[in-house]
Amino acid sequence: MSGAEPEGPDTGVGMRRGRAEAQALLRVRGRSVAWVPPLLLLVAIAVVDWNTSGDFRIISWIVLVPGIAAAICGVLTTAAFAGLALITYVEVDTAWPHQYQTGLPDFILVGVGGVLATLACAVRLRGERRMLHMRDVAETTRRTVLRPLPTPWAGLDHAAVYLAADTEARVGGDFYDIQPGPHGTRVLLGDVQGKGLPAVEAAAALLGTFRESAYHEPSLAVVAERLEVRMGRHRQYLADLGEELDKDPARGMERFATAVLVAFPLPGSPAGHVDVVNFGHEPPLVAGPHGVRALPPGDGLPLGLSTLAETGSGVPPVHRVALGADETLLLVTDGVTEARDGDGGFFPLHERVALAVATDPACVHPRLLVELVRDGTLRHCGGHLADDTTIFAVRLARPAHPVHPARPAAR
Repeated sequence: MSGAEPEGPDTGVGMRRGRAEAQALLRVRGRSVAWVPPLLLLVAIAVVDWNTSGDFRIISWIVLVPGIAAAICGVLTTAAFAGLALITYVEVDTAWPHQYQTGLPDFILVGVGGVLATLACAVRLRGERRMLHMRDVAETTRRTVLRPLPTPWAGLDHAAVYLAADTEARVGGDFYDIQPGPHGTRVLLGDVQGKGLPAVEAAAALLGTFRESAYHEPSLAVVAERLEVRMGRHRQYLADLGEELDKDPARGMERFATAVLVAFPLPGSPAGHVDVVNFGHEPPLVAGPHGVRALPPGDGLPLGLSTLAETGSGVPPVHRVALGADETLLLVTDGVTEARDGDGGFFPLHERVALAVATDPACVHPRLLVELVRDGTLRHCGGHLADDTTIFAVRLARPAHPVHPARPAAR
């Protein structure tokens, strides 16, 4: 779960997982047994037809055999079953006295059914290949935007999960990253307004700027300014392409992005604090063995809206906040805090985390904390997320040879 492993509400990779499970069910010791169900059906139809009276003939049902094969077998196997069904039909039907034979009409039905099943199988396999190719493209895009992160990395333990509101999606407008550098390790989490490919494009632009500026710039304020400038340039780029952002918001064009920018000090520097810049985002939570507290709410405008500021540059100030070595910083996008239950109630993130920490302080481990919030969010909304959701937890890495905590009991 660490790094950039996305999940959807089912959880995000439901289609691929379901297909893999279906394929596993049709394999025994690594060998495909997809041919068994249509063969059993063929034999069953032939046996039942042979043992019934002439007034109840079911041999024409054998047209179902290539249809079943088309759904789970390859083209050659389906064609083989189409031929086998036709041969079986002829053998069984001609064994009956002439007055009970179903004759030419059903023979044509079985023959045409076999041809159509074979063609349908070819179309199915072609669609599956195209779908897998598109998923490979989407996976490459996802790994570009939400790149895999080693853990621990740059002196930080971390874990993250991405829950897609669209079960077919691999990535959306939510983004996060960790960038180590000579001036400390910087962390970014954000949410671009809108969905679809335009949101991915804006997120990729911001992450590219973050990865460069967070490495080179000694001042976190300058990193924040560069992110604001990049969002403004992206908006201008879209405007130059003829995209009218203010006239057609329903098209999902990205006007702004909320984000939280965090700077951890260099290893060996005095610990006990982090610097935070909040661009109108949900305030992070700090979870530790002694309780849970929320950082001050975002006092700045989202990225891309600095021109609306009455004074100053519009870039939020840098705040220094306390963060103990045994505390974990929890950052989420609004898919968590705006998840609703059947009665319309929002997910009580702070209360759920506080209760879990009070019950078991070990759950402040990033992996366990992310799992806790993920499971709680999905239960609260019944698995139906209204927005893409990212849950990201990070803390200072523990000494070598840490003891892995046990998974907390379900709540």
